[in-house]
Amino acid sequence: MTGVTLIGLGEVGTVFAEDLAAGGHTDLVAWDTAFADPGSPAARAAAVLPVATAESAGTAARGAGLVVSAVTAANCHQAAAAAAPGLDPGAWFFDLNSASPGHKRQAARTVERAGGRYVEAALMSPIAARRLGSPFLLGGPHAAGFARAAGAWGFTGLTVYSEEVGRAAASKLCRSVIIKGLESLLTESLLAARHYGVEKEVLDSLPNILPKADWQEVATYFVSRSLRHGRRRSEEMAEAAATVEEAGVEPLMSLAASERQLRAAGHAEALTEAGLAAVIDHIRRAQAVSRGNPL
Repeated sequence: MTGVTLIGLGEVGTVFAEDLAAGGHTDLVAWDTAFADPGSPAARAAAVLPVATAESAGTAARGAGLVVSAVTAANCHQAAAAAAPGLDPGAWFFDLNSASPGHKRQAARTVERAGGRYVEAALMSPIAARRLGSPFLLGGPHAAGFARAAGAWGFTGLTVYSEEVGRAAASKLCRSVIIKGLESLLTESLLAARHYGVEKEVLDSLPNILPKADWQEVATYFVSRSLRHGRRRSEEMAEAAATVEEAGVEPLMSLAASERQLRAAGHAEALTEAGLAAVIDHIRRAQAVSRGNPL
């Protein structure tokens, strides 16, 4: 079993396809629910990437030594269940979805019952900068074995974190409460601050208590990430909320961040504007047209 299957061909799946192909892995197969729509980003990516496409997740998984699951957070277990019928005995199932510990354990049981080797993975940075060299925390009883084998696929930033499935996910999603929460806080603050004309003063004051940085640049980046990937981030924050709730904590902030991220996704067209102020003005103008939909 030498092939690699990619379940999900979004941002992360695309990076995997490009880097694996560049590393000489030509036996790549992809499947994504969005392939049903020829105009979807996933279908367009499949048309230009060096991957064969399959009609189902189970078909895609058949014969693969490594199955990479990189779908939206809410579909973690569904992806595992869809791929399971096609898993060859001993195939690695690399689950890097941002799902709660409980959902990860559910996916692990499904994969293990099908004869695969489930490996939980938590991506602890954006994928674009270091790509397959990005930092991944590995979890589950097969984590150490996968780490020893993974060099063949070009992974260089793996850390065997726990033999228990769920701890890596908890690390990722508790981090997301901060990172995606900060994105949401900056977006909400600047939408209001722009109304009053005080956004510069707000951003300039942040180094008084937070680490020194170009907060104009940080805010521009964070707001743009919410606009570009808000729907996916909203799902991740729903999983973060589940993670927090599984710990016996009421997920007040996580649920609010999930809603703010979802609303940001509805204004992706604002990314055509140049500069943070213009982006915020674009969103505010769109809201003014539809007064019944608060920002």
